[in-house]
Amino acid sequence: MYRVWDFVTNYSILLVLGAVIALLWVNLDPQSYQAMVEYPIWFNDLVGYDLQRWQATLAAHSLDPAGFGNPGGAEKVLTAHYFVNNILMAFFFAIAGKEVWEAVVLKNGSLRGKKAATPLVATVGGILGPIAVYLGLASILGSTTYDALANGWAIPTATDIAFSYLVGRIVFGAGHPAVRFLLLLAIADDAAGLIILAVFYPEGEVAPIWLLLSLISAVAVYLLANWLPRRMDRGDQLRMHSTRVRRRLKWWPYLFAGVLSWFGFAQAGLHPALGLLPIVPTLPHADRAFGIFAEAEAYLHDLLNEVEQLLKHPVEIVLFLFGLFNAGVEFSSIGAPTWLVLAGLTLGKPLGVLLFGYIGAHILRLGLPAGMRTVDLFVVGCVAAIGFTVSLFLASVAFEPGPVQSAAKMGALLSFGSAAIAIALGRVTGVKKVGV
Repeated sequence: MYRVWDFVTNYSILLVLGAVIALLWVNLDPQSYQAMVEYPIWFNDLVGYDLQRWQATLAAHSLDPAGFGNPGGAEKVLTAHYFVNNILMAFFFAIAGKEVWEAVVLKNGSLRGKKAATPLVATVGGILGPIAVYLGLASILGSTTYDALANGWAIPTATDIAFSYLVGRIVFGAGHPAVRFLLLLAIADDAAGLIILAVFYPEGEVAPIWLLLSLISAVAVYLLANWLPRRMDRGDQLRMHSTRVRRRLKWWPYLFAGVLSWFGFAQAGLHPALGLLPIVPTLPHADRAFGIFAEAEAYLHDLLNEVEQLLKHPVEIVLFLFGLFNAGVEFSSIGAPTWLVLAGLTLGKPLGVLLFGYIGAHILRLGLPAGMRTVDLFVVGCVAAIGFTVSLFLASVAFEPGPVQSAAKMGALLSFGSAAIAIALGRVTGVKKVGV
């Protein structure tokens, strides 16, 4: 089992810290918390939330929009919440996207070949199971409840990579094959979450023509800063042109292309937090993958891994801010959405992973990693039921700000209880820890 870099642990700690502060703050002084979240950084006509939506949100929290400045004739407002969720979180999704892309494309990628087959099949169950439980229970509660809450079906499909990994180590030990299985499942789950976010939860009216800006930016930066210098270096072992471009321009062309791509996503109506993903494959990269969040990547000197290392600590701060700006849920908001999200994660996820993992391992005869038992699939599913980061993100886009969104977010926060269930279940099923 390859070593996973400290970023995973650090971002978990900072994310929880931000979430705890948010929970305490909003339950002690909800108005000041909401004033912080909705604080307007810039009134403009280009990026941000729709001005009327922002004003309605302030009114819902008994805040006077007039006290936050004069928007003039602006149509949009870039709030602190928008800045964190739509701009800063783009760097987090870029890192996650980088790990997914390497796992799929590069030699020895974790999501390539037969070794990834059963985890990928189990991932399908880990997505369909929560959806079935969420929508099934919503329909039982009646058509009115179903219509009001159905759009949140994707919230319980997510798996928090970092927390799941940390709990998986507690349950199985660092060297157990189930931990690597869990990482593969989690990264595939989040890859599916990115697709769901892009396809099913647009930020506004979709204008696909703007995606050409993202496409042109990605193609142009790849051709000019990556492909062309290498083309000019054919037969030159010193690679003078590539070295000159790397030393003089560094990562700046890719950042410029990323800004254009982000703006293209924002104007296209797709969630702009995904806007850097088209640029990730254009960066010069290593020839082989070393594993998901592998510590060995810190010693690689290709531009893609250097950019990831450069972003590592800033993204830890971003995730603290994400927890702070998204986990502020009043305890009184607990309601039907809370229990639907929680049931989808704690029931649908383990059952889906067990059922589809069994199908993949035994019916399709793809097998399980040596040292992993069938019953371990259910335990892995319980660990993967910690939705937190991406579940909170999906809740913020599935529902408009208000009681329903807050209740759904509470379900994502309460999914931490799956950790205790997984630890207890590991002992009951006789999991033998491997490594430390």
